[in-house]
Amino acid sequence: MMSIFSQRISQGGQGYRVAVKDTIDVQGLPTIAGCQALEDALPAQENADVVNAALNAGCQLVGKTNLHELAYGMTGVNHWAGTPVNYHYPDLIPGGSSSGSAVAVAAGEADFSIGTDTGGSVRVPAACCGVYGLKPTFGRVSRRGVLPAETTLDCVGIFATSAKMLKTAMQVIDPSFEPTVLPKTIRLGRVDVAADPLISDTIDAFLSRLKYDTTPVVLSSFSDAFTAGMVVINAETWRACGDLLETGKVGEDVALRLANAANTTDDQLREAEVVRERFTKQVDEALQQVSVLVLPTLPAFPMSLADALAGKTDLSISALVRPFNLSGHPALSVPLQTADNRPVGLQLVGRKGEDEMLCELACVLSEFLPQQNNNSVEY
Repeated sequence: MMSIFSQRISQGGQGYRVAVKDTIDVQGLPTIAGCQALEDALPAQENADVVNAALNAGCQLVGKTNLHELAYGMTGVNHWAGTPVNYHYPDLIPGGSSSGSAVAVAAGEADFSIGTDTGGSVRVPAACCGVYGLKPTFGRVSRRGVLPAETTLDCVGIFATSAKMLKTAMQVIDPSFEPTVLPKTIRLGRVDVAADPLISDTIDAFLSRLKYDTTPVVLSSFSDAFTAGMVVINAETWRACGDLLETGKVGEDVALRLANAANTTDDQLREAEVVRERFTKQVDEALQQVSVLVLPTLPAFPMSLADALAGKTDLSISALVRPFNLSGHPALSVPLQTADNRPVGLQLVGRKGEDEMLCELACVLSEFLPQQNNNSVEY
């Protein structure tokens, strides 16, 4: 289990067991972010707001979880801190960057876990690991005490093995979250995106079992939004972490990506902001016509763990999730799997501020999920 946790903790009450990504401050412990360059970081002076919220609710902190170094990668592989093994699909990557947080709930080590999502870093590992993952509306959940301090993309998010627990977890970390009742009429907007045909077929077969009307939706700036999201995350991560390259202690894959991020230009950033405005407007307009957008979480199946450990990377795995970091809409991944037992995520995207509705809809959809096979690895 050590690959799941960077630091074991036993703090708080006797309530829900909560694991916390190691980019989130816990008083008295260093925030290392899976990076050797930060191994001598001073202990945090105080808890992040979300940690205080969990403790105030009587939860028990069980550990800080490993992650893709500096939350800047999508495989979840970390050669220095350790790579959490995907509990239900041990031959596949756990996904990143919040790999340990996803595996902690999949393995039953926590009732819910807290991660962060800057470009899909909750939803991708949720889909890879066969659990639920929510990226709330941008700015809805406090990021005070979370690395990086400044961001226009990152959200504190949560993982759970059930939609009901996801809703409970949101009530814990977000005082404004109040469970709601779904409107009588729900219209799903099926977004036209490029994905593996088997993934698309699995999503569509599931949607066909539901009682809701489904309408095709085209977001013409979708691919541009992915590119723009990459530009923004590169610029913001370089500003936050670029100085760590001087230590020579940043892992090879992240060091290369950081060095390339240094070349992001002001013109690229200005164009990215133009795309952000245009894409956000498109999503808002689509959500005036439908209740929620639906699409796959992943465009392709997760790569093998062996390939990732050998150095293969895959940022395109975030192609269908990253655009909604740029726009700031809440997005939730529901676990599905194919007939041949491979993980697939169904992504739900809602109107800004309607996180409650997304969670409630996920609870309803969970009743239609087939019983999933358990291919879990024994520790």
